[in-house]
Amino acid sequence: MTSNSLERQPARMPKRPKQALLAKIFHWVNIVSVSIMLTSGLQIYNANPVFGGRAGPHVFPLFTLGGWLAGGRDWHFAAMTLFALNLLWYGVYIGLTRRWKNRFVGGNDVKALQVGQNQKRNAYAWHRIVYTAIVPILLLAVFTGIGMYKPAQFYWIVDAFGGWDALRIVHFMTVPTVIGFAIAHSLLALKVGGTRLLESMFW
Repeated sequence: MTSNSLERQPARMPKRPKQALLAKIFHWVNIVSVSIMLTSGLQIYNANPVFGGRAGPHVFPLFTLGGWLAGGRDWHFAAMTLFALNLLWYGVYIGLTRRWKNRFVGGNDVKALQVGQNQKRNAYAWHRIVYTAIVPILLLAVFTGIGMYKPAQFYWIVDAFGGWDALRIVHFMTVPTVIGFAIAHSLLALKVGGTRLLESMFW
């Protein structure tokens, strides 16, 4: 098997202005909504820490948003709605434009990593693997968040995770996972396309 048969790199054609603008909007909405969710989530956390109960470690108020539990919840779920809608329209967009072919992992990526000869091709493969792996994590964050927001109406979500405390832990652990993804996504983007590719996501 030749290295050419493993190639599945994105086309070198520049993005059309409309597509580039949509990508920038998607990334900026994510940055804003995730930042709000993170800081307001820490405000909610302070009301009853996930680990250690009310006597557990608290976050310094400078890094929280909302001022109190109710305020933190309002900010958190407003940002979650924005974040979920942003993911939804992005999913529809890549589905209609068939851009998912160059976004998500395929069999050629696994084969490329097994051969391991072309370093740039390997970087593309890892980039798509990370990009694909974050999808179920984001869906899990939204799913568990809905269960925490309306536990009476969506009691079956709480039950599916074995109870309220377990649901909170799972939801809480999606946060460092998403942060880790953002770091890996940025580093791999730098490795694949340099600062030009990274900057093109926002400017």
